Amino acid sequence: MKYTKGAIGRVFLIKFSDKDVFLKEIEKFARKEKIKAATMIFLGALREGDLVTGPKKTVIPPEPNWVKFKGGWEIFGIGTILANKKGPQIHIHGSLGKKKKVFTGCVRKDSKVFLVIEAVVFELKGVKATKDIDPATGLNLLNIGAGLTRLHSDIVTV
Repeated sequence: MKYTKGAIGRVFLIKFSDKDVFLKEIEKFARKEKIKAATMIFLGALREGDLVTGPKKTVIPPEPNWVKFKGGWEIFGIGTILANKKGPQIHIHGSLGKKKKVFTGCVRKDSKVFLVIEAVVFELKGVKATKDIDPATGLNLLNIGAGLTRLHSDIVTV
């Protein structure tokens, strides 16, 4: 295990509107505000989209289990925004519900907002972290202390 410490920076309240492409809007926001590291919580509804609900089998690299949904689903969740050389890397997990059906997973692709999603974004200042594609898994994974030119005393390996 590795960890780094920091502090809460700016705090943003965001309203996403009907038919916004959720992940693209988060990325635009993060670029505009020059967010390097943040966490977010959100609630609202998605009109349609794609969700990864775990791997098909527990092997590495994993093959994602895709679920398409449409017709307006309630959602709440949490996510991270961590930048690398390509820009903000968004990782969102949420639970979706409609009638008696529930899915939990990673929100992907062009999932569109239905009516509204409200989010609170907490910027993380001073953390030494990025997200990059891991060659072994093919996943965009968290790197603590990645891309740093010297070892920082606030990066701890346990």
